[in-house]
Amino acid sequence: MLYRSFTSSDEISQAYNPMLGKDPKQVIGEYVRLSQDTLDVVDVARTEQFGPTLAEHVDVFSAQQQGAPLHIFLHGGYWRACSSKDFAFVARQLVPAGITTLVVNYALCPQVSMSEIVRQARASVAWAWHNAERLGADRNNITVSGHSAGGHLVGMVLSTDWEADYGLPADVLKGAVAISGLFDLGPFPHSWLQPDLQLTEREVELLSPLKLAPVAKTPVRLRVGALESEEFHRQSRTYQNYLETRGFEVQFQAVSDTDHYSVMDEMYREGGMLVEDVLQLSAV
Repeated sequence: MLYRSFTSSDEISQAYNPMLGKDPKQVIGEYVRLSQDTLDVVDVARTEQFGPTLAEHVDVFSAQQQGAPLHIFLHGGYWRACSSKDFAFVARQLVPAGITTLVVNYALCPQVSMSEIVRQARASVAWAWHNAERLGADRNNITVSGHSAGGHLVGMVLSTDWEADYGLPADVLKGAVAISGLFDLGPFPHSWLQPDLQLTEREVELLSPLKLAPVAKTPVRLRVGALESEEFHRQSRTYQNYLETRGFEVQFQAVSDTDHYSVMDEMYREGGMLVEDVLQLSAV
């Protein structure tokens, strides 16, 4: 067995490649269209560096009021594709609702390792806390979300010891939403992604949220498209159980009539489930 009951890379691809049967240009093109529509409604973001390399930047969409809650979004793309610019649409409902929104950009595999991507995701949260006041936001009201690979990064953020490693409050995060997340990296060294990811056995152990002690205790909401493969559902349900046994408050729900990509419409449309998740966790 390569992973659980899977005996071939083709089987893993069937379970873990949501792009099968889809046109990648059409899927990403829709995200780009929604992002452009968003820029017609909210102020164009300003870009700020949170780290020393060009890839380490955040697009800041500011709410009008001072002291606004701050939301951090970590994009997907299987750690090897997409950028923050493709996901500006997550600000469409949040900014008018009074939430300053940061869309994080990070370097991609194979130019950097998975370990480096995790470091950058954590660094973006620390940067947001230190710079919240300058951004007109409340550093005591920070939430985070992420989709697909970004959902994995949410899990890694929750496994961070913010006090010991960054000198930040243990409760730096007031809530987290992981959408179609990947919490066990076990299948990916045996997948079509491995030439880009170049995951080692040690990295699978050190970078799988299901293999790490969650430290940043905060309410967590796990969402997955109802039409996604059983493995995406299983990953989130298993992570739900893992967190609950460690004292976390967790909600899991499959979003009806959505797949791996269309589930993100719930972050764009008014009243969308993911929009409501962030509003509620931010107490807006």
